[in-house]
Amino acid sequence: MRLLHTSDWHLGRSLHRASLASAQEAFVDHLVSTVVSERVDVVCVSGDVYDRAVPPLEAVELCSSAFARLRSAGARVVVISGNHDSARRLGFGSSLIDASGVFLRTSFDTVDVPVVVDGVPFFAVPYLEPSSLGFGSHVAVLTAALDRVRAVASPGSVVLAHCWVAGGEASESERDISVGGVSRVPVSLFDGFGYGALGHLHGAQVVTPTLRYSGSPLAYSFSEATQMKGSWLVELGGAVEFVPAPVPRRLSSVRGTLPSLLSSTELDGVAQDWLSVTLTDAARPEQAMERLAARFPHVLVLSFAPAGLTAAEGTYASRVRGSDVEVAQTFVSHVRGTPASAGEQALLAEAFEALRVVS
Repeated sequence: MRLLHTSDWHLGRSLHRASLASAQEAFVDHLVSTVVSERVDVVCVSGDVYDRAVPPLEAVELCSSAFARLRSAGARVVVISGNHDSARRLGFGSSLIDASGVFLRTSFDTVDVPVVVDGVPFFAVPYLEPSSLGFGSHVAVLTAALDRVRAVASPGSVVLAHCWVAGGEASESERDISVGGVSRVPVSLFDGFGYGALGHLHGAQVVTPTLRYSGSPLAYSFSEATQMKGSWLVELGGAVEFVPAPVPRRLSSVRGTLPSLLSSTELDGVAQDWLSVTLTDAARPEQAMERLAARFPHVLVLSFAPAGLTAAEGTYASRVRGSDVEVAQTFVSHVRGTPASAGEQALLAEAFEALRVVS
């Protein structure tokens, strides 16, 4: 049996102010063509189908189309809800939809009821919020769920789960799921299964040879810029191969003064990338974003870190030390990039003195 393990589609998500709709459509096209070319029997979607509980209409339409096309391509589709999904909305009509060969599993109550495909049981464990189910931690609720699975599972069973397993490496774009400061669950919870298809972490990674994260199909933050995106093609009991997903546009980060960034020929190779720019000019340049966009049309993030400024000097705590007048002068310098003039300092002092008299 051949599986295609994918997760964390986050349909409806954007990258800062850039729409990812066309890139997500291209990924669905890629999944369908992979199912056909690799003769995939089952597609496992391990949670976070949508980016939020109430997704935009376009995302719902793309999801519906994706499931229908994957099924038409010959694969059964097993889907669990993630922490970004609304379990009730994603699972609506699941008992009826089962007949089509698309299996939506979003409830604790069904974790021990397998989807059986050609004799192979698939146990679907969605994201389980501990407090809503009367548990005190992720470890407790997943232990209870997987105990129920093991009670009925046979050797070689496949389990889907949406969680953070210890040893998995996170990036900036996963939503925090910690309870009492604890979010990770031990690897040992997944011992003994034929394959574990995990979702939640956005970087594809191998926890054990039979327990893997597929990661997200697209980079959803600049912390994911170097991650290879795609899906795992799994021959149950045999080889596992990573299938790279199409890359709509690279993500890059650059740093320097505005004049150097605008003139450097070394940056020609990233001119069409999605960019995160950190400016190191001593004074904040005027119309920095507009000037950068003239050369780098896909710049998305702009931050300022003046050269020579220490980390402590750049904190908000350091900026609000001193008298009211000193804090106001620091604010002027921060916003404008140049200190307040003597006349402006006098005006600020007069204004604060007037406030003290009134109060």
